Amino acid sequence: MRKFILAGIAVAMMATPALAANYRFVIVPKAMNNPFFDFARDGCLKRAKELGNIECIYKGPVEHEPATQAQIIQDFVTQKVDGLAISVADVAAMTKSIEAATAAGIPVITFDADAPGSKRIAYIGTNNKEFGVALGKQLVKMRPDGGKYAMVSGGPGAKNLAERVDGVREALKGSKWTEVAGSPTFCNDDPALAVQQMTDMRTATPDLAAIVPIGGWPMFAPEGFKAFASRNKKDIDSGKFTLVVADTLKMQLELLRDGYANALVGQRPLEMGEKAMDTLLAIKKGEKVPEIVYTGLDLVTKDNVAQMLK
Repeated sequence: MRKFILAGIAVAMMATPALAANYRFVIVPKAMNNPFFDFARDGCLKRAKELGNIECIYKGPVEHEPATQAQIIQDFVTQKVDGLAISVADVAAMTKSIEAATAAGIPVITFDADAPGSKRIAYIGTNNKEFGVALGKQLVKMRPDGGKYAMVSGGPGAKNLAERVDGVREALKGSKWTEVAGSPTFCNDDPALAVQQMTDMRTATPDLAAIVPIGGWPMFAPEGFKAFASRNKKDIDSGKFTLVVADTLKMQLELLRDGYANALVGQRPLEMGEKAMDTLLAIKKGEKVPEIVYTGLDLVTKDNVAQMLK
């Protein structure tokens, strides 16, 4: 009989692990087909493993679809998860979702893209206005002679992207640069569409002197971007056409190293994922957290790209 009792205890112990997660925190990207968010996911998983008492759940729309993102969040509210970190695809839609989660007692923070008028507790990510300014300043530094330029954006309802556009314009105000009509275009985070839009803009304006994608989307389709840059390589090499692109994923650094772009201004998505877990855990513990946590920028040109790739 004693053997059966001990065996029963052993089974019970196996069924209830001592290190079971105390909290289930969810990180919700704008789109899971955007490799930028893979790094936020990796940061979330890394920090959850280090802390030991957190389960990191990563789920969002496959593509940039604000309505789908809102439905995913509602599903997690129904599941009564312990916290949400959201990259806001559409401010209006997500403000309602955040309110519903908060009403259900689930703390919400935002990362990468904010909804400052909502009931979110904190924002972790880039100062997007400064991000845009940095992109614009980099263009002026490389091409003080100016010319016509255009921007590529993602979703029209994303506040973080609107702030970047404003930042680029602010940096170029009073310079010799002039924005063309129809800029920015909106690719809805679709890499192939972003490349096509760049091609269309160069065709429509043959003397276009620069394109500034305010997110890394066109480079997330590296072969398509390389094909576009190759067709314009002579002008890139001679300084007649300049590409200053947002983000610094490995594929982007390699394209810059190989001469297919002039400069990158990067964010730190891994750190966003890590700090999201830290912040949600602090909230659950009843600790006060800062409302805004900026994660910084990295400026990369041919002079330091090799170092960044190490």
